[in-house]
Amino acid sequence: MGKITFYEDQGFQGRYYECSSDCPNLQTFFSCCNSIRVDSGCWMLYELPNYQGHQYFLHRGEYPDYQQWMGLSNLVLSCCLIPFQTASHRMRLYERDDHKGLMMELIEDCSCLQDRFQFSEVRSLHVLEGCWVLYEMPNYCGRQYLLRPREYRQYQDWGAMDAKAGSLQRVVDLY
Repeated sequence: MGKITFYEDQGFQGRYYECSSDCPNLQTFFSCCNSIRVDSGCWMLYELPNYQGHQYFLHRGEYPDYQQWMGLSNLVLSCCLIPFQTASHRMRLYERDDHKGLMMELIEDCSCLQDRFQFSEVRSLHVLEGCWVLYEMPNYCGRQYLLRPREYRQYQDWGAMDAKAGSLQRVVDLY
């Protein structure tokens, strides 16, 4: 189980909404979100309803303003609890669409894909085990994309507008 609390004001003030499961539309509960407290679980937040728009990965902790979760604004209009399906993580990264070209396998976090694999782009993926968060820039910065176990034959399949891939992080419960 997971628990996340959204607050309209910074510093955990103002109207709030507690959530313990996926929610495709948070608009009816608050007008904006300026702080968040994650009591348990790992969550992916979306700036638009129905799990659309920019994504933000949060794990247990306190986020007193939206910059703390790398938010571009105070819009959070849907969220999902990321399930822990397995203790192991494994994915394959490909330099070309449809799982072609050079392939590298990853089983742990990677703060800089280009340094480790010499890839300038990742154009397709196959997540074999566990959930991952892909960041468009090194050191877990930039746009974020939740990757669940399945095949992603082109970068548009995970919601990206280009093939930038800077770092990857396993979704694990830190506590």
